[in-house]
Amino acid sequence: MYTIADISEIVAPQRSIIVAHESIIQNLIYDTRKIMNAETGLFFALVNRRDGHDFIMDAYSKGVRNFVLQNDLQQELVLTDANILWVPDTFLALQAIAAFQRKKFKSPVLGITGSNGKTIVKEWLFQLLSPEYKIYRSPKSYNSQLGVALSLWELNEQYNFAIIEAGISEVGEMARLEKMIKPTHGVLTNIGVAHREGFQSKEEKIDEKLKLFTDAEVLVYPQKYLEHVYMPSQIYKFAWGDEESCQLEVYSLKKEDNQSTLVSLCFSRQIFTVKIPFVDQASIENAISCIGVMITFGYDVKVIAERIATLQPMEMRLELKKGKQNSSIIDDSYSNDLVALQIALDFLKQQKQHLRKILILSDIPGVQVKDEKTFGKLKRLISESGLTELIFIGPVLGQLVSQFTLPITNYADTKSFLEDLKHINYSDATILIKGARDYHFEQISKRLVAKSHDTTLEINLNALEHNLNVYRGLLPPGVKLMAMVKAFSYGSGSFEIANLLQFNHVDYLTVAFTDEGVDLRNGGITLPIVVMSPDENAFDAIVQHRLEPEIYSFRILNSFIRYLKQHDLKGFPVHIKVDTGMHRLGFMPEEIEALLAILKNQEVIRVQSVFSHLASAGNVVDDKFTENQIQLLDEFTAQLKQELGYSFIRHIAATSGIALWPSAYFDMVRLGIGLYGIDLEREDLPVKEVSVLKTNVTQIKQLSATETIGYNRAGVIHRPSRIATIKIGYADGYDRRFGNGVGKMSINGQIVATVGNICMDMCMLDVTDIEVNEEDEVIVYPDIKEAALAIGTIPYELLVNISQRVKRVYFYE
Repeated sequence: MYTIADISEIVAPQRSIIVAHESIIQNLIYDTRKIMNAETGLFFALVNRRDGHDFIMDAYSKGVRNFVLQNDLQQELVLTDANILWVPDTFLALQAIAAFQRKKFKSPVLGITGSNGKTIVKEWLFQLLSPEYKIYRSPKSYNSQLGVALSLWELNEQYNFAIIEAGISEVGEMARLEKMIKPTHGVLTNIGVAHREGFQSKEEKIDEKLKLFTDAEVLVYPQKYLEHVYMPSQIYKFAWGDEESCQLEVYSLKKEDNQSTLVSLCFSRQIFTVKIPFVDQASIENAISCIGVMITFGYDVKVIAERIATLQPMEMRLELKKGKQNSSIIDDSYSNDLVALQIALDFLKQQKQHLRKILILSDIPGVQVKDEKTFGKLKRLISESGLTELIFIGPVLGQLVSQFTLPITNYADTKSFLEDLKHINYSDATILIKGARDYHFEQISKRLVAKSHDTTLEINLNALEHNLNVYRGLLPPGVKLMAMVKAFSYGSGSFEIANLLQFNHVDYLTVAFTDEGVDLRNGGITLPIVVMSPDENAFDAIVQHRLEPEIYSFRILNSFIRYLKQHDLKGFPVHIKVDTGMHRLGFMPEEIEALLAILKNQEVIRVQSVFSHLASAGNVVDDKFTENQIQLLDEFTAQLKQELGYSFIRHIAATSGIALWPSAYFDMVRLGIGLYGIDLEREDLPVKEVSVLKTNVTQIKQLSATETIGYNRAGVIHRPSRIATIKIGYADGYDRRFGNGVGKMSINGQIVATVGNICMDMCMLDVTDIEVNEEDEVIVYPDIKEAALAIGTIPYELLVNISQRVKRVYFYE
């Protein structure tokens, strides 16, 4: 626990205003959307994509009274009861506080870095070492410059071992992480292609990552990565690999029954065998890294073998799924500690689709009733989370029921809860499942989640948030952003996507039809919503649900004006569509006088925006045409503004326009397909694909060269072949044109082709040349741009045609 005076000593501010020297600081705040326990929070005005100084008054209004700033501010006169520290760099100040907290920790700190496997190795080591150590580990994938600082802040004397991840994307970043983490022990995991754009070579990437271990005592690493890289002489270098010079030599690998691998190892002339309960190469390498760490901490090989055999697959991400009884299930059941709980509760607060919010929580491993500090923080988290009901599972939480004011049901164990589940009403609720691994909360998730077949569309909400910020980064200050969520958010979902966009403060949402807007309102979305194709029969719903119609013709304009007059409504916001060359919908520029005659002679509507659509923004041969469209909108809106006597928003640029035409930004832009990770114009924009369509192998057949496959015997083979049937067909949105070798899918990282016609619910793949087993995962579109090109369409069509019977799984890391 620190006071603001303590913080001042650590960060050494250039100047300060401290009105209450004994103000207690217990949590660090950098995002005003995630404020909990404001009275003990310290707000850092970080300057990144968005300037934290713009949100100071928001933080103040929510109860924050401690600030670290780097810019002067006019609000200083208003914040008369606040403590303010001015520093040269707020981000460095945050990291300095994290480094100070780390120095107070005298037990071993294990740092983990690499391209892949960091989080898995961290979680497995937590599982393997927990019987002897009380371990603190960085939550989820908190391995960035910010994530590491926030992780170290939570490190305290309750623990006697710490495991901290460190991730980098370019040269120069690791030195700052090393300064904070100061690991005593280290693990280097697999080095792959992740973040390759930030490094000139794999050797440069390895060299940068190794800077984390500058002052470490021990480093466990794969021998193949360090043959030509210098490391400080004081480090005990514990290499594993198949060379005789390795401290841990891998003699042999033998796969058993497609579920486990027997690994023969030699350490200090002692040969022993370990059964790793996985067969994929990445898991085997991660498990051997864990074995190396256990050896360096003095574990007997028999204990190592016993515990490695019990390793479980790690679902490292928080997932949002459709539940039974019209519920939403947030499945974060793989671990339970206060930091991870706070992250999950933040995500729960974003969900607006249900008023009921239920937390199913297990005991926290290693925490007893006497631990007042931990349970004090737990109570604070729950009190500010917006929860309506609690379900506690475990004997420790059961003793604390009386300390909470919310309705609570308590169960001794998971089995008791499942036995009582049929009597529990969880309809129309958002349910967060947060449990320690020993409580097997995956059983709860399985019972609560709505049934579906095995084909799923996985939607990465982190990637969507990232893409939003990439395009925001192109916009000058003051330009608003409208997000397109029509067509079920390009196949990705409804309120699930809209909730995240609302949380990230986009200015408008746009749907195609009124029903889509109504669904969003019923899902708790309060942002302004534009309806692109309003129907006269839907005017009641538009007004009732505060939707804003696009007006594109005199028929719709006059009809809506009549409706509003009949219902005695005034000043209703509308959006005027101008046809500057797309020739789809909209008023022609020469119709402006007739339009003005109507608009000026009524009070029932108010023009909220005037916009158009670029017909060929991505085609360089049409640049003159695009410039003319921009000019036409500019002239049209100038005359409209002058005649109406008030201002409105102007916009014409969609994703292609944002990427290529800054002159088309006007007052707002409309982000569509780019939000979902597909930019057809600029390969240099670092957007991430948001959705991945997955299924699995149902059956594998061995067929002779004389056989045919599928309807009409269209699948002809010319050699003895292995054919896999998978659970996706044209009823799921997998186009029939992908049949007979046109469609390409990926199994275990290898590309295979379709064979035969696509069926309604299934299709077949030729897997003769690859290693594959039944139930293996299949990626349907390894490259969605190439897939679209193969059948003469565009990625938009493939995404929006994914059937709603395909289960959507949303995850947030």
